Amino acid sequence: MRTSEEGERLGILGGTFNPIHLGHLRAAEEVRERLSLSRVLLVPSAEPPHKTDTRSDPIAPAELRVAWARAAVEDHPALEVDALEVERGGRSFTIDTVREIARRTAPEPPVFVIGLDAFRLLGTWRDPEGILGIAHFAVISRPPARGDLADWMPDCAGALFELDPAGDVAHHRSGDTWIRRVDIPLLDISSSDVRERIRKGLSVRYLVPESVRQAVLESGVYATAG
Repeated sequence: MRTSEEGERLGILGGTFNPIHLGHLRAAEEVRERLSLSRVLLVPSAEPPHKTDTRSDPIAPAELRVAWARAAVEDHPALEVDALEVERGGRSFTIDTVREIARRTAPEPPVFVIGLDAFRLLGTWRDPEGILGIAHFAVISRPPARGDLADWMPDCAGALFELDPAGDVAHHRSGDTWIRRVDIPLLDISSSDVRERIRKGLSVRYLVPESVRQAVLESGVYATAG
């Protein structure tokens, strides 16, 4: 991974990437262009804290998920994979990852890319107020999403941010970070659907990057469950 330059505006797209699919890549590209980010880092989790029972729906080994993600973005100069959570090991908590990346980009906070459903659950994460204080948030949704940014705010964020009159940006009352609504044309693809199709012996062509499709199938990780 390239060394971050001081003041560089980086995006962070974290996830299990189990496996990575075209929806992940398209979301990263859309946000990169919309917010003029220099790069977007895809950060595969090591042990996702919210996914504890994997007996019926396995999570591929971290080293495989990292390898697939790297192969998926190898031809894109502004999308990169950062394996810091896997290298750190153990449970993956966003606050630890954002702190480390924010140190690299200071004084410019990184932009944490998050889906609307996950953003609404931010209060269940470890130290959500801390994350909101050191990173911008790009909340992505598929238009036309119901409500405005004020309707989407979790309780942990509502008191910390002041909403702009237009209703699509909120600024931290005591810090330098913002939360921005970013409506983008999301591809209707999910990793769970990809895994289910593999279990059923159905094609996943044009759902996952062609550069990793055969490797995902040959791994055998998703061929059976239980």
